[in-house]
Amino acid sequence: MSKNLPENHISTSVKQALAEDIGEGDITALLIPEENTAEASVITREQAVVCGTAWVDEVFAQLDPAVRIEWRVGDGDEVKPGDILLTLSGPARSLLTGERTALNFLQTLSGTATIARQFAALVKGTTIQILDTRKTIPGLRLAQKYAVTVGGCHNHRIGLYDAFLIKENHIAACGGIAAAVTKAREIAPDKPVEVEVESLEEFQQALQAGADIIMLDNFDEKQIREAIAMNRGAARLEVSGNLEVNNLAAKAIEGIDYLSSGSLTKHCRAIDLSMRIQLKNLPD
Repeated sequence: MSKNLPENHISTSVKQALAEDIGEGDITALLIPEENTAEASVITREQAVVCGTAWVDEVFAQLDPAVRIEWRVGDGDEVKPGDILLTLSGPARSLLTGERTALNFLQTLSGTATIARQFAALVKGTTIQILDTRKTIPGLRLAQKYAVTVGGCHNHRIGLYDAFLIKENHIAACGGIAAAVTKAREIAPDKPVEVEVESLEEFQQALQAGADIIMLDNFDEKQIREAIAMNRGAARLEVSGNLEVNNLAAKAIEGIDYLSSGSLTKHCRAIDLSMRIQLKNLPD
């Protein structure tokens, strides 16, 4: 599990998700006699990279410890349509009550990991890392960032607290790039300082200011190559701006350290999963 996931993060997220779904109680599940048991299997209807097994485990651990889960895959495994991901057995009411919450986590995080695997394949064999952004689903920041790593990509800063990312408005408020970088060093000398630039002139200023990382925002290929030549390895370089699977490879130029894309998390499409349940000990 990722170092960015605090020990109690999954349990807290699951508790909130169950509370918003169940509320005062699952009234539909009451249609089923309490003593009835069931067996279930979760299948995928499409190719995917699995992610979110710990969240599913936690859903049923909180809901009913009597539910037994047997995983046939693990986080990071690739699956194809029709594959069984896991089987469950236990009280029928509990399986039905936890179904949607469990699948929501599994399908969303698997969707994120699947996209990340596609992006990672585009820079395979290079030293370039593909980074995510803060454009995540509210409440699922750390979970999605974990899924990104499962897919083979990397995390940018986790939030507003672990690194500086100095943008246009920060620069204007500080009176320039050099002043902004200097102030950042004073505030938190141990935190990395990144500056987003929109021109080669700004790039030169960030370079002279001693930024650790310089983000080239919406630079074309010619500008990127010029920035690489000017940099001479002084700062780490990140390319950003509308990077998608269909255009990212053109920006993966030697001399670039990172390519960042919000699409890893903000355009996440849930994987199509289905839980098939078979009720046991039904009345004759």
